[in-house]
Amino acid sequence: MTDRNEPKEIPKLLEDIQEIINRGLDVGKTASILYLMGCPVPEESLLSEIRLYSEYLPLAHEYPFTQDQRYLHFLWEAMEKSPLCLATNFTFPFRRMIAKKLFKKCGSNFCCENGVRFNFGQFIEVGDNVFLSADTFIDSKGGVKIGNSVDIAEYVRILTHTHSESNHMERTYGRVVIGDYVKIYSGATILFGIKIGDQAIVAAGSVVTKDVPPNQVVAGIPAEVVRERHTEGRERDELNHRWLYQGAFQDE
Repeated sequence: MTDRNEPKEIPKLLEDIQEIINRGLDVGKTASILYLMGCPVPEESLLSEIRLYSEYLPLAHEYPFTQDQRYLHFLWEAMEKSPLCLATNFTFPFRRMIAKKLFKKCGSNFCCENGVRFNFGQFIEVGDNVFLSADTFIDSKGGVKIGNSVDIAEYVRILTHTHSESNHMERTYGRVVIGDYVKIYSGATILFGIKIGDQAIVAAGSVVTKDVPPNQVVAGIPAEVVRERHTEGRERDELNHRWLYQGAFQDE
């Protein structure tokens, strides 16, 4: 007997979208995906003219977006306007398939909630079992590398550039590197060029202005080391970085 509650349509929808994305996106394929998601579909002539905010940033002139990158970014944002944005069993797999195509690297079991935004997905590297919580913003212009089994909580800001005070058009870029088994709690800000060591914890609301040593907890504005992480002798997988009930979406 078939379980009447067993999902049928959403897996098929995701399969159809994955097949389209795998072929490379153009105006027609992007319109097809919007239609499948129940989003308003603009005329193809209008869709062909869209340009992202990031394409007006100076760095985009040095690293111009390909058509595929442009429409992958567009679909990531457009999905938030779809009624399906409330269906976690659609949104998590959907964002995962976009990330695997768009990011510089995306490992297994990538999990991402609503409202996560970034400006240059092609400069983001993500390891296995990474969880990005709601309304996180990643300014990835200088590059961001996130290790394995990292949890980034709600409203975190990761910034990878700064401006000269005397000439706003002078920019300094600095890659942010987040080690394995790190936890960054709600509302924290990570400034450009920072390295966060394996198994470190950044407390809620902290502003990280210098590198964080492994296995340390930092807190405050600016963030300072307050103690060692309480691991009770556990390391890496023993820390049980499973994000949802029974490890949902961590089964690849």
